[in-house]
Amino acid sequence: MLRRAFSSTAAAQTKVAVLGAAGGIGQPLSLLLKLSPAISEVSCYDVVNAPGVAADLSHIPTSSAVSGSLPHAGSWPAVGNIGLEECLAGSDVVIIPAGVPRKPGMTRDDLFNTNAGIVKTLAEGVAKYCPKAVVGVISNPVNSTVPIAAEVLKNAGVFDPTKLCGVTTLDVIRAQTFVGASQGWRPEETDVTVIGGHAGITILPLLSQIADAKFTDEVRDQLTRRIQFGGDEVVAAKAGAGSATLSMAYAGYLFTENVIRGLNGEKDVVQCAYVESKITDAEYFASPCKFGKNGVEEVLPFGQLSDYEQMWFDKMMPDLNAQIQKGKDFVNN
Repeated sequence: MLRRAFSSTAAAQTKVAVLGAAGGIGQPLSLLLKLSPAISEVSCYDVVNAPGVAADLSHIPTSSAVSGSLPHAGSWPAVGNIGLEECLAGSDVVIIPAGVPRKPGMTRDDLFNTNAGIVKTLAEGVAKYCPKAVVGVISNPVNSTVPIAAEVLKNAGVFDPTKLCGVTTLDVIRAQTFVGASQGWRPEETDVTVIGGHAGITILPLLSQIADAKFTDEVRDQLTRRIQFGGDEVVAAKAGAGSATLSMAYAGYLFTENVIRGLNGEKDVVQCAYVESKITDAEYFASPCKFGKNGVEEVLPFGQLSDYEQMWFDKMMPDLNAQIQKGKDFVNN
């Protein structure tokens, strides 16, 4: 007899919408969310195959309900995108992995022209159908797509900075894995703060703040660069067949679980996320954030940087600010 590895605790009444649920990230993410006892409904949406994904997930014996929606085919008189409305209405958390994946030789910024329009459309749906939901954006380039979503929500008059996050958890779990291996520690017990953004040199792991860790200068540099460009490692290994989908799905699941813990009133829920921020000169910045009943309750400081980290910080800021402005301009110009 098979037994679930997840707790059998009764699900709270929490609806999570996954926009892009039939994709390489969306399918394993939806599976992990279906297994969570903290979720009562997983609502899947995509331009193709979402009903099939939902039907497949519905055979898993957990308490959460599952639904799958496609865009409305259109009618006259026009009624809007009923499928997106069905998915989003009543959602407490919305996770957006929709878009095209990276291929060898592509940067996250190369994805901008396609994914920017997708995120804009989906953010318009959030603004209309569930403006109070906590939104986690996975679609790359996150440094630009979060500002795109923010500008859409602002134009609709429903923007709340406590409700919009870029999911940078993948950078954190990569750091846990790589640092844990370098120190001979259990990676799941390794705590690493990663700040900045979610692309290349804008990703800055604060290795100097890890208690009891010892790095030579060479190892520190190797680890920093591997965490920054870990996505390239996976894209190259998959040889054109995709990008980091499984690890990103797990990261998205962890992010969602922590958001829900906060929404349910659990205290001291802290995770790194890319949010509207005043702790640097960048309008959006990833740092530790305290989550609570209203989403992001507090953007926390990231502490003292080493000289090495300050070098990377100074190098990242012009790139990060340019990527933020590119997202804002996409919506407003």
